[in-house]
Amino acid sequence: MMVGYNVAILGATGAVGTRMIEQLAQSSIEVASLKLLASKRSAGQTREFKGRTLIIEEATPDSFSGVDLVFSSAGGSVSEALLPEAVKRGAVCVDNTSAFRMDPAVPLVVPEVNADDLNWHHGIIANPNCSTIQMVVALAPIKAQFGLERVIVSTYQAASGAGQSAWNELNTEAQAHLNGETMDAHILPAKGDKRHFPLAFNLLPQIDVFEADGYTHEEWKMIHETKKILLGDMNAKALKVTATCVRVPVGIGHGETVYFETSDEAVTAAQIQHALANGAGVVLEDDPATQTYPTPLTAAGKRETFVGRVRPDLEVDGAFHMWVVADNLLKGAAWNAIQIGETLVARDLVRVSA
Repeated sequence: MMVGYNVAILGATGAVGTRMIEQLAQSSIEVASLKLLASKRSAGQTREFKGRTLIIEEATPDSFSGVDLVFSSAGGSVSEALLPEAVKRGAVCVDNTSAFRMDPAVPLVVPEVNADDLNWHHGIIANPNCSTIQMVVALAPIKAQFGLERVIVSTYQAASGAGQSAWNELNTEAQAHLNGETMDAHILPAKGDKRHFPLAFNLLPQIDVFEADGYTHEEWKMIHETKKILLGDMNAKALKVTATCVRVPVGIGHGETVYFETSDEAVTAAQIQHALANGAGVVLEDDPATQTYPTPLTAAGKRETFVGRVRPDLEVDGAFHMWVVADNLLKGAAWNAIQIGETLVARDLVRVSA
């Protein structure tokens, strides 16, 4: 007889939390009970789960009593405060914030890439940054077959990656511009920074705040998360990674141009395409003759990572370029978290309440 799990979703009212509810309903996880948790101001709202209406509860440490599995997307400070309390009460937590990603004692997991890291978890598993997830899904089969020496990525990241409020502001700005009105910006490029600029009909070469070295924190995350996921060490020297992250006026779906150098200078584009076509979680859409390549609109609502425009670099042997697209709210967040949960259940790495 299959035993169900007591599950909680923390941050259940946000763009990612809402999708976590949807993805959980479609997952292989047998749910005995589900708690939907959020801030005090959201308590009392309702959400649907498998035909049932559930009431949002205010999240407190005691909310996790008797809970087996927690999916969290409520902001870093909330995760830092509440997830250790959940672990104390016996829960295993999958966190979609940056709170624990760089903690060497916390696995940073993309199931298609490094699921074995779940075996050494201590109660908290980190969900990587959305832009990192789709890139490593595409790079993993290439690294496995041909080695990987260097990665240079430029991102084209959707407004929803900054939250529902940023997405709403983009729509408001676009309408204002079409009406001939002033576009008022209050959120992007980084809500906590000093200046804000409209995203509608614009490009913003800043995601998150700037670090002292001139890179943004989003770029820092992509560099060090990639190394941690692929090599197990956020500061690994064996793989050189650099990133430029740009916010674009798209609702859902991050795009990335990825330049990579393999360890095999004789490898061909056809071999790279074959590796990608057979890679876990990858869909290859790559036929220039028919203008076949992925776009954010076609990737939205899908769980897979889509790759196209695979071509050799004309100056460097063993180097290639590719275009990578994924739904940042699904594979980049909610689905990757639920997928981690499915893997934890399959490997019997979650305790079950009596």
